[in-house]
Amino acid sequence: QVQLEESGGGLVQTGGSLRLSCVVSGRSFVSLAMGYFRQAPEKEREFVAAVSWTGGRTYYADAVKGRFTIERDNANNTVYLQMTTLKPEDSAVYYCAGSTRSTYFKDDDYQYWGQGTQVTVSS
Repeated sequence: QVQLEESGGGLVQTGGSLRLSCVVSGRSFVSLAMGYFRQAPEKEREFVAAVSWTGGRTYYADAVKGRFTIERDNANNTVYLQMTTLKPEDSAVYYCAGSTRSTYFKDDDYQYWGQGTQVTVSS
């Protein structure tokens, strides 16, 4: 059984930083591209960032480009989302996801999901 265990959410002030972590177990981590999505209240879930299975390619939504960094540690089956210069509009539940496909931008591309972690940015 594949499990994605997320951590690192919390409450932070505008301009602050947080780092989300997601540990994968139950299948080969290097066989998965990894992504983060987020969902704010009354909004659809949206793509945030993704990293290829080697870590050599990364992709970001325009809203977070230059502020967020996704990276993976294949030795420890972990993917990280470093978030800086946070804004109130970044407040959402953030989901880690794993994909066996070569496309990364839609939630339908992902087969495995974490439970979500709440990020709240106060103004």
